[in-house]
Amino acid sequence: MAKVVTEHDYQRGIEVLRNQIDAKIASYLSSCVGCGLCAEACLFYTETGDPRYTPIYKVEPMRRLWQREQTVAGKIGKALGFGRDLSEADFAEWQEMTYDSCTLCGRCSMVCPVGNDITYMIRKQREAFSAAGYTPKGLQAASTRALEIGSPMGLTFKALAAQIKHVEKATGLTVPVDREGVDYMALLSSMEVINFPEYIEALTRIFDAAGVTWTLSSKAFEATNSGIQIGSSEIAKELVSRVVDAAEGLGVKYVISPECGHAYTAIRWDGPNLIGRPYEFEVVHILELLDQLRQQGRLQTEGIDERRLTFHDPCQIVRRGGVEQEPRNLLNMVAPNFEEMPDHGKMNWCCGGGGGLSANEEAHDLRTTVFKAKKRQIEAVGVETMVTACANCRIVMEEALEHYEMPVVIEGVTELLAAHLKPKMDASPSAD
Repeated sequence: MAKVVTEHDYQRGIEVLRNQIDAKIASYLSSCVGCGLCAEACLFYTETGDPRYTPIYKVEPMRRLWQREQTVAGKIGKALGFGRDLSEADFAEWQEMTYDSCTLCGRCSMVCPVGNDITYMIRKQREAFSAAGYTPKGLQAASTRALEIGSPMGLTFKALAAQIKHVEKATGLTVPVDREGVDYMALLSSMEVINFPEYIEALTRIFDAAGVTWTLSSKAFEATNSGIQIGSSEIAKELVSRVVDAAEGLGVKYVISPECGHAYTAIRWDGPNLIGRPYEFEVVHILELLDQLRQQGRLQTEGIDERRLTFHDPCQIVRRGGVEQEPRNLLNMVAPNFEEMPDHGKMNWCCGGGGGLSANEEAHDLRTTVFKAKKRQIEAVGVETMVTACANCRIVMEEALEHYEMPVVIEGVTELLAAHLKPKMDASPSAD
């Protein structure tokens, strides 16, 4: 566990926490009725039975500060010497609840009867814990690598260039880099580059067949934003700014967020607020783009996959991002035996590794335990192939499936479509 080194660090954490309690959070805290419904929506509570993992309890430090400083009863009690201020012990105790037992999946927010966005509150509380130094070592290291190297996994463009050479050799196509004036700039997560390079090949083949003009940037190819995960708007802003500068420098019309949940959240929803202005381009998730190409008749597939398939909805893409129907439209092109899991779509159960937990070694055992919620979902449909649209979900679930000895193969939507891509015909424009 990270240690607070100085009194200044701790006091800075308190001040940051105080500044996070905006009107929205104050309204959430004052309207909470303590019903406990959020507990049953959280896989950390349902799979452990530990009341500490009740979502609203995870923001107890924030609630205590708000109550003591912003409510009439709290102010009177403080003036009379009742109660106590937050201490370093509170930060030490709540680090686990703030980071190890929350993936920021948003399922708890979906069931709150008064509409409280608990995920928003936890994300804001992380700002204070990050400022105070109470953050998991894995996330600290990932954030440092992202700032100093450009990738949370320490990946450089040299490593990506090596993968590009393999893709070009396998496809006979050119993977464009730093090309100006094209329509799209694609982002990648380090996990796709290292663990799933077939995603890059799939993009290359599909975009060539569909006539999409695109490029990668050697200056900003990384989509993952560890600032969002650790709770540092300063880091998040810097990482978003790199992407924005690269995209606007190349003059692209769109930036493509890859199959990565928090990357999508960071660049599409949080990014403009972080940098304080609108982009000069639009952000589109790869599933949204592929579905647009399908509707336009530019994504042509042939043959079918006769396997019984199911789909895992990544929390940040589907529940928090709204990209729910697009993957199903795409799967219906090639998978007639596609079956939904129970609690699919917006109420899907998290893989257990979002919100930075996949990089948090301290949460490994807990993450494996809470995967039981997803395990039951998969077993309910009894399939041996699961498709998803998040590289982080894939890695976390593959590890958990191996742990529970479940013979389930996981594939990406983009790669599945590329496997059924109709061969490109004459690419020359027809005469009008």
